[in-house]
Formats: sequence, structure tokens, C-alpha cells
Amino acid sequence: MVFTSTVFLFLFLPAFLIAYALVPARRRTLVILAGSYAFYAWWRPDFALVFALSTLLAIAAGSAVARHRGTPAGRRAVAWGVAAQLATLAYFKYADFGVTSLNALLVGLGVRPLPLLEVVLPIGISFYVFQAISYVVDVARRDAPDDARAVDVAAYIALFPQLIAGPIVRYKTIADRLGAPTTDRVGFALGAERFMLGFVKKVLIADAVAPIADGAFALAAPTAAEAWLGLLAFAVQLLFDFSGYSDMAIGLGRMLGFEFPENFDRPYQARSVTEFWRRWHMSLSSWLRDYLYVPLGGNRCGVRRTYVNLTLVMLLGGLWHGAAWTFVLWGAWHGAWLVVERLRGVRADRPAWPGALGTLGTFAIVLFGWALFRADGIPAAGALLAGLVGVHGAAVTPELAWQLEPRALATLVVGLALAFAPRPGEVASRRRRWALATPPVALLVPLFVLGVARALADTAAPFLYFRF
Repeated sequence: MVFTSTVFLFLFLPAFLIAYALVPARRRTLVILAGSYAFYAWWRPDFALVFALSTLLAIAAGSAVARHRGTPAGRRAVAWGVAAQLATLAYFKYADFGVTSLNALLVGLGVRPLPLLEVVLPIGISFYVFQAISYVVDVARRDAPDDARAVDVAAYIALFPQLIAGPIVRYKTIADRLGAPTTDRVGFALGAERFMLGFVKKVLIADAVAPIADGAFALAAPTAAEAWLGLLAFAVQLLFDFSGYSDMAIGLGRMLGFEFPENFDRPYQARSVTEFWRRWHMSLSSWLRDYLYVPLGGNRCGVRRTYVNLTLVMLLGGLWHGAAWTFVLWGAWHGAWLVVERLRGVRADRPAWPGALGTLGTFAIVLFGWALFRADGIPAAGALLAGLVGVHGAAVTPELAWQLEPRALATLVVGLALAFAPRPGEVASRRRRWALATPPVALLVPLFVLGVARALADTAAPFLYFRF
């Protein structure tokens, strides 16, 4: 079930909100738990069992850690709790990738390749596994309460607005609300506005430019015009698709009485790669920092170790996004630039280049990375990158020209303009915590209605991050 589907908009969400409003606040955690499992099981009921197992392992590990904190038994509980989650993720997400990579080596040695396991990836597993890990580690760090109820922990991991594609939420962020979540009319209205904003971004912008990106990346030898059009279209599609989902998730959470962390802060306006990662998928960046970079030693173990840690974190961050060498290379690309910027003394508040030069230079680096991120394989990425410099010609060919509809091209221009538009002034004090101001309701509601009509007519595409 996706947020843009008819089933969600006209069946699940109204039924859930009615049930949520009718039960007493102290019972709403159970409504969240039941509704979230129904939401998740709609796609594949059998994978709800994997989800439930991951949750039970997190609850058991957290309980063991709380009972034995500071002892060898407590440290073992943390280790097996994290290992169990990683093993689940490794099997479902990386088993076939490992076999495929091993087979390439075996074939080169003249050995018969191994059969693939053909494992189907459960939707959202990367996100809920990371939340389960953060809960276990936070209990050990005393960042999560020792006496958390099992139903509260289960509801935290299952909370349907951010279950499939984040933002990644820490237990302590919503712990005080889980026992008896409440909201008011203002909070509900702000949440509804934020949901509508995300819906508009996804359906009217991301989905509109998707055919340009898909068509260009499908070409065997894209020309310069095709490569640049496809890469810019994908940059717009990914930003508005993922930030649109985050807006909808944050809005739904606000409607239920929860405040989720922001996930995007105009990332294409960054003036360094370091700053880009402070603005893009911020909940993942902070997770990797707190649960991987810092435990590895961060910048406390000398200069060389700092560079190794930065590179390793980005490599693993790339692999987290997908089981393919293109994602590993994408992580390595960003890791290399983080190291270069650290060597030059660049910080998020101290850009590598001044003004527009820094923004354009950083955007070019990010675009190069998106070529690796989006391509179906390393040869396809190489073909697109070669196309950027005109190796395959310059003009648009008939293979792509027929897909360049005026609406898609106009939306691409609008998307780029919005991505680089100046930040609006700070909104009224009651909205001060919302990093992205929504348009006026008088404009937002008609756009939302148009988006719903478009989604019903065109069958809105799945969110890009669902596959991660």
C-alpha cells in the first residue's frame, strides 16, 4: 500500500483516523500497531512475519540489555541484538548479490557458478532494521527507557507513516507520546497541509519528470543532450519523490500527535559535499554518524583513521541503498570527496567555494554520483557519463524525442527552479519547527485535488526508496 493509492487515500486512512479518534488516548498505541501491520501486510502478508520477528528480537535484546547493562552479559545482549538484525538484512538484501559476485570470480577460474537463492526483498527492511538497531543501542546508552512497554516498542518500529521509507526515527524522539498519543486541531491541520505538500511534490513533479529520466537511462549510447536531460530529470525526480514521501510521513505523524525529524533541507543548495550530507536524507546521515562513524572512532583516533572511517561509512551507506556495485561506487565517490574536503579544511559552515560557484560545483559532483546511483550497472553508468561529454553525439535522437512531452519538460524546469529557490521567510511561531513552509492553503488544496486526479488517472509510480 502506498500513500498515493486509492486504497490508502479513500479506505485505509479514513478508517484508521476514525478508529484512532474514537478510542481513548491510552488505547491508541494498539490502534497504531494493528493499523501499521495491516498497512504493511497489504503488499505481502508473509513478510509481515519477518517484520514481526525483527521487532520481537529488538524487544528481547533491549530487555536483556536493560537487565544486564554494564556487565559482560549486557554487552553480549547488545552484540547479538545488533547481529540478529544485520543477519536478517544481509540475507534478504545481499544474499543474491554475494552469490552473483562470487559467481563472477568462479567463472573466471573455470568453476561452475552457484545457483541464485532468488530471495525477494521485503519492502522497507532497510529502514525498520535500522530503527530496531538504534533502539537496542540506545537502551545500552541510556538514551531509551529501561521500562518501555513491549507494545510501545512494537508500535514505534511499526509506525506506518515512516515504516517503509523513513525518516528514521529514534525511540526517544517519540517515547513520551507512545503511551497516550494525542493531537489537537492545529496539529492535525498542519499535518494535513504537510501531507498534501508531499503528495503534490511526488505526483505533480517527481512522477511527471520520471519518463525523461527512465528514457534517457534506458539508452545504450545517450547523446550529450539526452544524458544531461536524463541526469537532471533524475535529480529532480529523486529529490521530489523522496522528500515528498518524507513530507507525507511527517505530516501523517503530526496528524497522529508525533513529531518526526526533518529529512531534507534544500540539499541542492549545499556549497560542499559535507554540507550536502547535512541536508540530504538527514535522518540516515545522523544514524550513520551516531551508530557507525562514532563507534568506529570518528575523528578521535588520528587523521588517517578519520579518513578511513569517513570512507568506510560512505561505502557502507552506499551498500545500504542497494545490493549492487554501482551503489558501492556511489558511496566511494562521496566518501572520496568528504576526505578531500576534510583535507582542505572544509566544513558545513565553511564552503569549498564561495556563493553560486560552490553550489554549482557541489551540484555537479552530486549529479555525477546520481549517474552511478541510477544506472542499471557499471557499463550503463559509463555510457551515460560518456554521453555527458558528447562521446555519442550532441542532439536528441528520435529514441528519446517522442518521450519529451511539453508537460514533462516544463515540470523539469519548475522542479529545478524550486530546488534552487531561496528559502522562504520564517513562518509563524506555531509553525517554527517545520523546516519547509507549505504554500498557502488556497493554492495547496487545488494542487492536491489535481494530484489526486492525476494519481487516479495515471496510477502513480511507486516511491523510488521503496526498493531500498
